[in-house]
Order: sequence, then C-alpha cells, then structure tokens
Amino acid sequence: MPIYEYKGYDPSGGAKAGIVDADTPREARSRLRDQNVLVTELVLSDVSAETSGQKTARPRTSLRRIFRFEKRLKGGAALPIYTRQLATLLRSGIPLAQALGALIEQVEHRDIEVILRDVREQVVRGKSFGEALALHPRLFDDLFVNMVKAGEASGNLDAVLTRLADYRVRQQKVSGKVKTALIYPAIMLFVGAGVVIFLVNFVVPKLIAIAKARGTELPWMTRVLDWTSRFLQGNGTWLLFLVFGLWIVWRYALLSQPHIRFWFDSLKLRLPVVGDLFKKQIVSRFAVTMSTLLRSGVTVLESLAIVKTILDNKLMERVLEDVRTRILEGADIATPLKKSGVFPPVVGYMVAVGEQTGQLEEMLERVAQAYEEEIETSTTRALAVLEPMLIVGLAFVVGFIVISVMLPILETSTSIQRR
Repeated sequence: MPIYEYKGYDPSGGAKAGIVDADTPREARSRLRDQNVLVTELVLSDVSAETSGQKTARPRTSLRRIFRFEKRLKGGAALPIYTRQLATLLRSGIPLAQALGALIEQVEHRDIEVILRDVREQVVRGKSFGEALALHPRLFDDLFVNMVKAGEASGNLDAVLTRLADYRVRQQKVSGKVKTALIYPAIMLFVGAGVVIFLVNFVVPKLIAIAKARGTELPWMTRVLDWTSRFLQGNGTWLLFLVFGLWIVWRYALLSQPHIRFWFDSLKLRLPVVGDLFKKQIVSRFAVTMSTLLRSGVTVLESLAIVKTILDNKLMERVLEDVRTRILEGADIATPLKKSGVFPPVVGYMVAVGEQTGQLEEMLERVAQAYEEEIETSTTRALAVLEPMLIVGLAFVVGFIVISVMLPILETSTSIQRR
C-alpha cells in the first residue's frame, strides 16, 4: 500500500502534517477527511516511489544530482532503540507484521515511520523481513540486512535483533570517543583562526597606518604583516570561494578515484597522533562486526564481504579482500592478517587461537573489548598532545602579530628619546 505525505489544517485552523497509507490519492484524501483534516498538499513519499519504481514527487535538483547531496535521514541514531523494541515484541510471541505495526505507533521520527510502514507493507505482501529491509539501504546497511536474513533462516530473529542493537550502541560509543578527541582541538583551531583573521583585517591596518604616518621605515616583520593584511582584505572573498571550490573538487572528484582514495586512506593511518587512533577504531570495528556476524550465523566469507564495506577505508578493504581470496584458496584467516602489515600482530595471533580452538567469535570479542579500552587511552593521549601543539601554534601567530605591530612604535619611541 503506497504511503503519502500530506499537509493541511485541522478543524481549529492549526497546521497539520503527517503520513497516511492508502491505495490511491483519492482514498488518502478520503481518510484524512474522515479525520477532519483539510488537505492542501498530498504527494507520494520518496520511500514508496523508490520501492514501486515510480518517479518521486520531489525530483532532485541538478546541483544535488551532480554532487550527490542526499537528504539526511532524521532519527537514524535512534535505530538501536527501535531494533531492541522490535526484538522484545518478537520475543513475546507477537507476529512480525503486528510487531512492526506496534513499533510504528511508538516511532517519533517521521522518516523512520515512513520506512517502517513500507517495510510492514512489503512483509504483508509476502516478502521476507530481510528483503523488505534491503529496499531501504539508507537506513539498513548490508550488515543489518544480512544479519536479519541469517536470523530468519535460523529462527532466532529476536536474538539477532538484540545483537544488532547492542552492536550499534557499541559502535556509537566508539565513534563518539574519537569525535570527542577531535572536537575540542577543532574548536580551538576555529576560534584561533577567527581571532587572527579579525586582528589582521581590522586591528592591524589601523596600527600600521599610525606607524606609517610617523614616516619611519617599517621593520621586515611589519612589512610582511602589512602585505598579508592588504592581501586578505583585497582577496578574502575570492580565497573563500577558492577553498570551497577545492573542497568540492577534492570531495566529489578526486576522492571518487580509487587510487587517490586508497592513498588518502593509507595516509590517514600514518598521521602522527591521530593516525594510531584511527587504526585502533578500524580494528575495533572489524573485530566486533565479525564477531556479531559469526554469532548470528553468517558464514566467514559473507562476513568478510560485509565487514570490508563498513570500515570506510580502502586500505583495509583491500586487505580483507585479500584475506577472503586466500580463504577461498584454502588458507586460514590468521595468516593473511599477519602478513598484511596493517593489522597489529596481536590480532593475527588471537584469530589463530580462535580458529584452532573453535572459539573465533569469543576471541574477536576479546580483541574488540581490548581495542575499545585502548581507544579511550589513545583519545586521552591525543588530546594531551594536540592541545599544547595548538596553543603553541596560536601563540606563535598572535605573538608575531603583536611584535610586528609594536616594533615600529618602539623604534619611534627610541628615536625620540635619543633626540
């Protein structure tokens, strides 16, 4: 049953918007009329249009099409909560379609509600839960879909959904730690750059004008600062456009080239201070994802194929593809991991022990826990290094500005005293 988005007014004249299920627009308007809603706009939702193969009611603009800008899905961060609620409903013996209906009534985010309504409709029509989820890759990635399919095949869908919820929560915590480590230095850098730009554009020109008016020759530091100030004042707007244009080219042209993306992802792991943090985050995500998939009944080869797509690093993706190829040739998992030179040796040894003892899932879980703890330690260490570096760098720039401005004033004062 298609899903329509509407806008209108309630009997009191207040604006009202929402979604409604109906076979036709006419039926949708009739249902809303029964609810005392005066409809002013009714369009087929993007979700229904995509799954039915129809054109969307709101076509993408040429700019969004060129640069592949997508509307951000609201409520995606709450997916673990909804997943856990659905697992609880299924564990209580409620059929899947009814459980989805009960979940839809609790969803607070409109985007998620639209998607879940379509998923329920696909399930009612006879599709499996995994197939219905696969129609919405913006919300349900390959890992989510394949784990659900494995849960359906094994008859443990509620347990698999619980693991998925736990997995998402853990990943959000790990990502949050890394983001926390970078937010404070980024704020310091942004504020410091703003202060420097303000000084160079508004304060420095007035002080240098006073120094020039006295007729003394400016020191080289002051001349450099004067040239920089005049250059920024005359070309500041063009510089902003240039930076934005370079970012567009880098983000949407250069990074789309496989060899450039591979070089950039390799460089990120070799960066001082934060490179080690990025690598530990990727290793932790690899271990916890592999463990979750294997516990849910997904095969090793399928798990590796899924994991390589969610690490968001072309270097790691190539390593895991090589591991997968070696397994197809008859090798174990640990040997190519050790030879990759990317994964730490301890990961290869623990995977080898897990393969020999038949407890690969447990060993990967231990690796994930160990690296999650190391991420917290590395985050603290990164902050301890980055903060003084930024403070010293900003102090150097501000100090250069102050000295450049004060030098001609001091020289003028000295010459006056000599006279």
